[in-house]
Amino acid sequence: MVATPIQIKHEVKDESLALLGKQRIEWAGREMPVLRQIQERFAKEKPLSGIKLVACCHVTTETAHLAIALKNAGADAVLIASNPLSTQDDVAASLVVDHGISVYAMKGEDAETYLRHVEIALDHRPNIIIDDGSDVVATLVKNRQDQLPELIGTTEETTTGIVRLRAMFNDGVLTFPAMNVNDADTKHFFDNRYGTGQSTLDGIIRATNVLLAGKTTVVVGYGWCGKGTALRARGLGANVVVTEVDPVRAIEAIMDGFRVMPMEEAAPIGDLFITVTGNKHVIRGEHFDVMKDGAIVCNSGHFDIEIDLKTLGENADDVKTVRPFTQQYKLKNGKSVIVLGEGRLINLAAAEGHPSAVMDMSFANQALACEYLVKNKGKLEPGLHSIPTEVDQEIARLKLQAMGIGIDTLTAEQVEYMNSWTVGT
Repeated sequence: MVATPIQIKHEVKDESLALLGKQRIEWAGREMPVLRQIQERFAKEKPLSGIKLVACCHVTTETAHLAIALKNAGADAVLIASNPLSTQDDVAASLVVDHGISVYAMKGEDAETYLRHVEIALDHRPNIIIDDGSDVVATLVKNRQDQLPELIGTTEETTTGIVRLRAMFNDGVLTFPAMNVNDADTKHFFDNRYGTGQSTLDGIIRATNVLLAGKTTVVVGYGWCGKGTALRARGLGANVVVTEVDPVRAIEAIMDGFRVMPMEEAAPIGDLFITVTGNKHVIRGEHFDVMKDGAIVCNSGHFDIEIDLKTLGENADDVKTVRPFTQQYKLKNGKSVIVLGEGRLINLAAAEGHPSAVMDMSFANQALACEYLVKNKGKLEPGLHSIPTEVDQEIARLKLQAMGIGIDTLTAEQVEYMNSWTVGT
């Protein structure tokens, strides 16, 4: 029997990996009940029928369920990778072979390929963009102004992307609505904190097999991702130090039981450094110079700019790969610094990313944000918009229901009291 050739346009590494990808996608779905319910409703109602959509995401088993939900909704979707090392090639293959979704993503793709995929995605002339870091949106605004009238809006689920969108709005170039998925309670409280915390340490352990117990672990940044990372590192017995630039977050870290100090003081004592800031060069040349021999450095922020790898490379006499996703930089001072995952997201470079249980809520937000944009086409002002509270609450309710957990409801008397100013103590 001759196999039917795949007609959908795509660029993946190996279509023969589709069976493995299908099995892993099905496994992830076991803990994604909220998105599954949305998929089922979308299949009946087709709220995105006729909508051209581009999704720039980490191509993982969890993202596959979002892509399937969007297709069920009637969207004509193209999926590209948001990070060169985060693509799971078997998943990409299954989405093409088993679901007929146009995917352009390969693990290890170079910057040139990534940028070419962004252009291919924009050639699709999207009405909605699901972005992960705002590269696609920024490219559209900078280079394809003629397509802006076709854009209904965008959704963004990363802190880095939201920072860029705010900057675009301040510069007057964000001329369309953007849904701030990242700040939804059912996203950042769980995805950023519990997802990043667990998956980051998973990636570090897979790449190095080091024992974290007793290690001085420096967490750079104490946002929600930093909180989760610090919490999980302490749970494995690490001595956690936090560095911060925000005085409120620094106080919070102290009261959570962590040591807080500037990076110049943390650099000489750290065994392991994890950046989770979303900012540029938070670990720099002067920090590398005073690190212990064999100090391990990695990033779990969005882009590979948090660690100044250019300066590190210039100060190294030799660079070699000592394990998968593990490079040793031999410095001119005789000491070595170990960099994991090329400074990219270690939880996706060396591991599988966030557990599906938290991505269930994050991608539920993404799917419902797309539906909200379509339903409110022409009604939303340009700029950032929060996920409606009722949507956030509904996602949480569905998650609790799937977990078999009930909660109390307010009585009529309590509702009246909470909405009254005349009743006192």
